[in-house]
Amino acid sequence: MIRDNYRIEKDSMGERQIPASAYYGIQTLRAIENFQISGIKPLATYVDACILIKKAAAIANTQLGCIPQEIGDAIVTAADEVLQGSFRDQFVVDVYQAGAGTSHHMNVNEVLANRAQELLGDVKGNYQRVNPNDQVNYGQSTNDVIPTAIRVGGLLALTHTLDPALANAIDALDNKALEFQAIVKSGRTHMQDAVPVRLGDSFAAFAQILRDHHRRINIAAADLTQLGLGGSAVGTGLNTHPEYRSTVAQILGALIDRPLTVAPNLMAAMQSMAPFVNLSGSLRNLAADLVKISHDLRLMDSGPKTGFKEIQLPPVQPGSSIMPGKYNPVMAEMISMVCFQVMGYDRSIEMAAQAGQLELNVMMPLIAYDLIQSIEILGNAIQALTDRCILGITANSQRCNDYAEGSLALVTALNTHIGYLNAANVAKESLATGKSLRQIVLEQGLMEPDLLAQVLDLDKMSQMPSA
Repeated sequence: MIRDNYRIEKDSMGERQIPASAYYGIQTLRAIENFQISGIKPLATYVDACILIKKAAAIANTQLGCIPQEIGDAIVTAADEVLQGSFRDQFVVDVYQAGAGTSHHMNVNEVLANRAQELLGDVKGNYQRVNPNDQVNYGQSTNDVIPTAIRVGGLLALTHTLDPALANAIDALDNKALEFQAIVKSGRTHMQDAVPVRLGDSFAAFAQILRDHHRRINIAAADLTQLGLGGSAVGTGLNTHPEYRSTVAQILGALIDRPLTVAPNLMAAMQSMAPFVNLSGSLRNLAADLVKISHDLRLMDSGPKTGFKEIQLPPVQPGSSIMPGKYNPVMAEMISMVCFQVMGYDRSIEMAAQAGQLELNVMMPLIAYDLIQSIEILGNAIQALTDRCILGITANSQRCNDYAEGSLALVTALNTHIGYLNAANVAKESLATGKSLRQIVLEQGLMEPDLLAQVLDLDKMSQMPSA
C-alpha cells in the first residue's frame, strides 16, 4: 500500500511504514531503529563486494535456470547501477549490528530487489516479481555471503589501495637511496653514536623492509581466493543448484579480475576467520615497521638548531599556533597514528575470530569493517606519506659529514690495530679534551699517519658489503 510519502511493507513480525523514496525495506528499517550505535555506515568497498556477489549469483542462477532470465537481468542491471555510484545512500545499517551481518545483507537484498522491480515496471515494496529473499538471495545465506564479502572486499582494497601505495613508496625510497648514496652519516645504536653508514643505505633499508612486507601481505591474501559461497546456511549447500558453487566462483572471479576457487570444505570456509586474522597480522607487522620508519624520519629531521637535522622533510603546513616559522613532520606523525589504529583493529579481529560458535561466527560485521578499513587507511596513509613527504626529502650533507667525523664510534675501526683497551682510552681522552681521535692517536704514536688515514676513511668504513 502506497501513501504520498510512505509505503507499507510487511514481514514476519508485522507491518511498518517505509519512506516512499527509500530503496531499502522493512528489515533495513528495523535495523536502523535497533542499531543507532556509531553512525558509521558500511565501507564503500564492502558494499561493492556484496553487490558483486549478488551480481555473480544472479548471473549464475539465471544460467542454471533457477530464476527467470528477465528477473536475473534486472538484478544485474540494478547491481551495475550501484557499482557505478547510484543509490549509495541507501546502505544505511550501522557497522555495529546484528550478528553475522544479516541486517546489512538484507539491506543489500532489499535495495537490489526494489530497483529491479522499478526496472521491470513495478513499484518499490511490491516484491511480487522480485523478492529480496526469494530471488535476489536465491541459493544464498548471510552465513556464506558475508565471509565471501570480506574476502572480496579485502582483495578489492588491496588491489585498489594498499598494493599500489606500497609499490610507489618502495620506488620513492629506492630513488632516495640512489640520490643519497654518497652521503656518509653517523650510525646510532641505543640512541648513541655508532660507526658511520651511508644515508642512501638507510633509505635502501627502508625500501627493503616495505618490499618484504608487501610480499608477506600478498602471501596472506592468497587465502582470500578460496570461497565458501554456495555453502548456504551451514555449509551443506541447502537450496543451491549442484553446479552453483563452481559457476558463481568463476563468474565472481571474472568480475574482480582475480581467479577464485571453491574452498575444499565449505563448512570450514564459513566458520573459520583464520584467513582474515592472518592477513590482519601481516598488516599489523607492516604497521609496526612503518611506525619505526616514521620515527626515524622525524629524528633525522629533528631541529632545526637543537636536533640532528641530517635531512629536511618537506614542510607542508605551519606547525604552531603560537611559534612563528615552525614546521612539524606532520606526515610522519600521521602515519604513526594510522598504524596504531591498524594495530587496534588487529586485536579486535583476533578476538572476534575466536568468538564464533558451532556453525557460525556472529562477529563477522566487526571483522569486515576492521579488516577492510585497515587495508584502506594504510594504503591512503602510505600514499600520502610518499607524495607529501618521501618524494621531497632533501639531505643536509654537511651536517651528516660533521656528525660522522665527530663520532667517537670511529674508534671501533682502530680495535684491530691498537687493541680494544687502547682504543677505549683514546675515546675517553677525546671526550674529555675535545681533541679528535686522529690527533690523540698520532700524539701517542699508536699508528703511522698513512695507515691511520686509511683506517679512518669514512667512505670505505661505511661501504656496505656486496650481496
